Amino acid sequence: MQKKDCFYLGKVVRKHSFKGEVVIKLDTDEPELYENMDAVFINVGNNLIPFFIEKSLLQKGNQLRVKFEDFCTEEDANTILKSEVYLPLDLLPKLSGTKFYFHEVIGFTIEDVNYGEVGILFGINDKTAQPLFEIKNGEKEILIPMIDDFIKKVDKVNKKIIVETPEGLIEMYL
Repeated sequence: MQKKDCFYLGKVVRKHSFKGEVVIKLDTDEPELYENMDAVFINVGNNLIPFFIEKSLLQKGNQLRVKFEDFCTEEDANTILKSEVYLPLDLLPKLSGTKFYFHEVIGFTIEDVNYGEVGILFGINDKTAQPLFEIKNGEKEILIPMIDDFIKKVDKVNKKIIVETPEGLIEMYL
């Protein structure tokens, strides 16, 4: 399994017991969807290795306490501490309406209701207080805040996102 075929689920943040249990901090708005998994992929030495789950328990909202098969000691748990956890892309729940996963809209055309075609979405910056669409328009880069009120339609079939931005926002970059 390769990273490009997976999505980031979370990170092993700490050991839970001396019996090899660990806690995975899930990076999701719906942690309950991942409470009863059979296996996960853990990034060990830049390779995704399958780990089979013996038992798990969701606690404190987004923390999943996990006992992996053949993990019996603290030393076993230490080998995966701070490691990233992944699942195959086909296990992502389907989203409807204007909801989308960041990875699935890269390459979409962004069109503004008033301005017209803005450009091609090449990235999403989620390191800021408000995530931003990063759009290429020729040599120019345009940033549009990902605000629900701005996003009017997500057309996954035609790979297009229709937005309605405040007057002057797009022109400011051009």
